[in-house]
Amino acid sequence: MQILGGVGAAGMVTVNFLVVAGGAGGAGSGSAPAAGGGGGAGGFRCTVQNTGGGGPLESVLILATGVAHTVTVGGGGAGGAGLTRGANGSDSVFATLTSTGGGGGNRQSPTSGADSVGFAGGSGGGAGNTGPSGGAAVSPTQGFAGGASIGGDSGGGGGAGQVGANAGAGGNGQSTNISGSSTTYAGGGGGALFPTTGFAGGSGGGGAGGAAANGTNGGTNTGGGGGGTFSNGAAVNGGAGGSGIVIIDAGVVAASTTGSPSLSGTIYTFTGSGTITF
Repeated sequence: MQILGGVGAAGMVTVNFLVVAGGAGGAGSGSAPAAGGGGGAGGFRCTVQNTGGGGPLESVLILATGVAHTVTVGGGGAGGAGLTRGANGSDSVFATLTSTGGGGGNRQSPTSGADSVGFAGGSGGGAGNTGPSGGAAVSPTQGFAGGASIGGDSGGGGGAGQVGANAGAGGNGQSTNISGSSTTYAGGGGGALFPTTGFAGGSGGGGAGGAAANGTNGGTNTGGGGGGTFSNGAAVNGGAGGSGIVIIDAGVVAASTTGSPSLSGTIYTFTGSGTITF
């Protein structure tokens, strides 16, 4: 249940939040036919309407007034260049709460299928060619796992609202109305299919996969994963993950902030790192 923010006991304030980490990069592909998995979305942790991974809403934070509370907005992970994995996204932090960066999509293994499993993160990355499984979503719950490879095609990255498809699209993200209108964040990056199909990224900023083309980047300030790739000639690169976002509502106007967040009523939206003092 959502708890309205505001000043409670002396020197304390009750705070609702959305903390989305940076999405991961999709994997690239070399000059020989190869498939790279989509990047996993950044972790999505929220006290209002929904949270990531199908778990219960996060508990509100009870924070001291007169203290500068840290806000860190995680950057997206780089896409893989050629036959390399995508990099994990960076964590986002608000006070004591951390959302984990998305898990990178993996490349086709030059040695064994087990080496093509997607990487773990807030949401897991998609598997590269022959990878038997996508990357796991970390605990506490904030997203879903990535998809596996099927028949040599790469898996989609997991999203905050849905598992990445096996040899298919990125998982859809999750929505919240903490900003005053319902917005979807943290979609997974799409995988790719031989020879000419790039699967769609998940809703909420997931980048599409590329076939004989670079993967699409995840959306800025959505935590979306970058798209994976399939090459059939020239080497191609995975899409980069999208940066995260932090939205804070304590029901009161803050005493001060750094990092230039936008303000609507009592709602502060950070697209870059800073601090907030109540």
